[in-house]
Amino acid sequence: MAIISPTFSHSTFNLPRISCSSVPMDSSDSLRAKFMGFPYASTQQRNLMVELLSSVETRLGPSLQSCTLPPDVQHFRNPTDTAHASLHLRSGLPSSQIDFILGGWIHCTLPSGGALNITSLSAYLKSSTDAPHFLLDLIQSNPKSLVLILDLTPRKDLILYPDYLKTYYEDTQLDKHRQRLHMLPEVKPYFSPSLYVRAVVSPTAILVNIDVRDEGEANVEDIIRDHVGPVAKELLQFWLEECACLERGVGESEKGCLAERDRIMKNKTIEVDLGSSFPRLFGGEVADRVLGVLKEYYNA
Repeated sequence: MAIISPTFSHSTFNLPRISCSSVPMDSSDSLRAKFMGFPYASTQQRNLMVELLSSVETRLGPSLQSCTLPPDVQHFRNPTDTAHASLHLRSGLPSSQIDFILGGWIHCTLPSGGALNITSLSAYLKSSTDAPHFLLDLIQSNPKSLVLILDLTPRKDLILYPDYLKTYYEDTQLDKHRQRLHMLPEVKPYFSPSLYVRAVVSPTAILVNIDVRDEGEANVEDIIRDHVGPVAKELLQFWLEECACLERGVGESEKGCLAERDRIMKNKTIEVDLGSSFPRLFGGEVADRVLGVLKEYYNA
C-alpha cells in the first residue's frame, strides 16, 4: 500500500492503457535528485516529503543499505511523457530490524486536462519486532483537494492482542492526531472503496479528504503546512523512536506468524494497489518490470 493507493484506481480517472518506454541510464546521484526533487508536487507537499525522508535517513541511515533498485525502476515514464514516476528503496542491514523504506512519487496527466500527483512513504519492519509499519500517501488531483492516508498499520489482530492496541494506540493517544484534523472545516472523512484498505489500517488511521471550495477558506497549501505536516512529522517521529528503533522481544513461533502476515500484506499491496494501477499508467512491459523487481524486495 504505497505509491498508488487503491483508493484511486484507474477507473476513477479513466486512465488510458499505454505502451511501455524505458529511460536512459542515469547515475545514482542523478536518480536520487529526480526522486528527492518531487518535481510535480506542490511547494508544501514537496517540503513535507523532503523533511520526512530526511528525518528517516538521519535517524535510520546507519541501519540502511544504499538504494539498489535498477535505474529503470528508480525512474520511469510512458512514451508520451504524460506519466512519470520515481521510486527509492533502501533495505535494512541484516543486523537491523528495518525491512525496507520505500518512497516515491507519480505524476500523470489526466484526460480531463488536470493531473494526478501522488507522493508516498512506507516503511516495513522485520519479524524480529512486532511494532507497526508506517504508511503515508498524499493524493492530489486538483489544487483544491487532497486525500491523506496516514497510519501506523498494525501487525497483530487488535481483538486477540488487546495489549498491542493499548501499547501502540491507546496509551500513546495516537487518535488525537486524527481528531485534530477532523476539527478543520475543510476536512471530511475519506472512505476508501477498497475493503482491503479499510481492513488493514488501524483504528487511529487518518483517512481524510481535504476539500477547499469556498473563497476565504485556508487553501490546501496552508493546511498541509499548518496541519498535515505537523501531524505527519509527529507520527513519523513516534514511529522512528518507539517502533523502528525500540527492540521488543519476539519469540520464534511469533516471528513465523509475523513473517507470514507481512508476506500476505505485501503481496496484497502488489495485487490490489500497484498491480491494478501501473499497467494503466505505464503499460504492461514497464509495469511488469517494475513490479517484478518490487516483488523481490517484498518477498525477500
